[in-house]
Amino acid sequence: MTQDKRAGRANANSAESSGKKTEETANRKEDSVPVEAKPKRRAMVMETALRDAHQSLIATRMRTSDMAPVLELMDEVGYYSLEMWGGATFDSCMRFLGEDPWERLRLIRRHVKKTKLQMLLRGQNLVGYRHYADDAVREFVKRTVGNGMDIIRIFDALNDLRNMEIAADQVKKEGAHLQMCIAYTLSPVHTLDAFAKMALDMTHMGADSIAIKDMAGLLNPVDCVRLVKAIRAKTDVPIQLHSHYTSGMASMAYYAGLEAGASVVDTAISPFSMGTSQPPTESLVAALAGGELDTGIRLENLVPVAEYFKKIREKYSNLIADIGGVDINILRYQIPGGMYSNLVSQLKEQNALDRLEDVMQEIPVVRRAMGYPPLVTPTSQIVGTQATLNVLTGQRWKVIPKEVKQYFMGYYGTAPAPLDPEVQKLAIGNEEPITCRPGEKIAPEMEEARRAAAVWTLQPEDALSWLMFPQVAKDFLPQKYARVTKRDVGFDEMVDNAAYPV
Repeated sequence: MTQDKRAGRANANSAESSGKKTEETANRKEDSVPVEAKPKRRAMVMETALRDAHQSLIATRMRTSDMAPVLELMDEVGYYSLEMWGGATFDSCMRFLGEDPWERLRLIRRHVKKTKLQMLLRGQNLVGYRHYADDAVREFVKRTVGNGMDIIRIFDALNDLRNMEIAADQVKKEGAHLQMCIAYTLSPVHTLDAFAKMALDMTHMGADSIAIKDMAGLLNPVDCVRLVKAIRAKTDVPIQLHSHYTSGMASMAYYAGLEAGASVVDTAISPFSMGTSQPPTESLVAALAGGELDTGIRLENLVPVAEYFKKIREKYSNLIADIGGVDINILRYQIPGGMYSNLVSQLKEQNALDRLEDVMQEIPVVRRAMGYPPLVTPTSQIVGTQATLNVLTGQRWKVIPKEVKQYFMGYYGTAPAPLDPEVQKLAIGNEEPITCRPGEKIAPEMEEARRAAAVWTLQPEDALSWLMFPQVAKDFLPQKYARVTKRDVGFDEMVDNAAYPV
């Protein structure tokens, strides 16, 4: 080969090589464009200190006056939202603290200007313990949003979407964020496909996001990945994870779920975290810092919040529910920590704590007969009470409370699995269970509530407080009326032949 030909071949190879490099470089640039243009994904955090954390650890006894001083600090942290209402807070405010829950909502809204406020709503149960009429559900949602709520998380104890229908529709009408919630539990009928289909149905109902509510801390990281991916395959609405630290798995489940595509997790500032509460906020923020899921929250901004709540924890130390680290019984019996502690308390009162193991073993039997309801308010109380009665009476289903009979009649909704026909017969005899949405059976209630509460009414919301907790409101509303008006209510018309002191 001549030198010229070798030079030509070399130049050609060089040109070809150069061309390939140019093409490869171009391809690499093209490949990198979407990556560079793709917005940074962040994990977001909902802080539970103002609601579920103190509901879980100190029986929902934190006063509004103990929340107020730290609200503006919390507003600067960069939380996705603050959960501060719903669940048991409404009842506890009036029953134990002498506070108006509506005023708590308004006060927090005045102090929190940047961060969204979030609440937990028990579907047709609202924040009470029975189903309420449709007009009450709509009025409650209307007043809640009107007083400053941004995000309403709705769940039903049986995952019966019909029981969420009216509340969800009203949330959309009010223009608030509708978060619909899957009550997570383990049973032969609670499969990935079933949960994924439920999430899809929720999006058809207008859900802006889906929450996975793991009230017992049963969701392990492996199953969390599978569940998030199953839901993500059906819908692209944001997924929020809620769990409790009782079993010790919640932080691991959160991380796995975020990696799998979840967007928001529920945490509690460290002094009110772990145990039966949520994973600590600071730990999660630190764990994700610098990675793809970096929350954007600075630990320095959490320090003063944690220091404040450390003092509040000390103030309420006599109420702390300390499970001494991880409670392995939660995994053994698959029940929420609150349900477990309630059963212990009830058995102690009856000098029957030695029967605890028997009650624990009876719960799966009762639950199977009742169609595997998730163990969350109010079904956890219903199942737990029946299991206790079965054990203490020495005969299953010998004593059946009214709530259990109503459950078998269909007044709580449709159970996830078929009911045991023999047990149903024992509970309701020859009565015919209802098959319609339970709320359809309840006559409108708001007018009667307004009439009953009229003498003590200072705001439209008082009628709702009276309707949901009439026995508590009969004491609370007159006392509030006396405080606000500076009047001795003993001079006013008496209610139920009783005068109320200032």
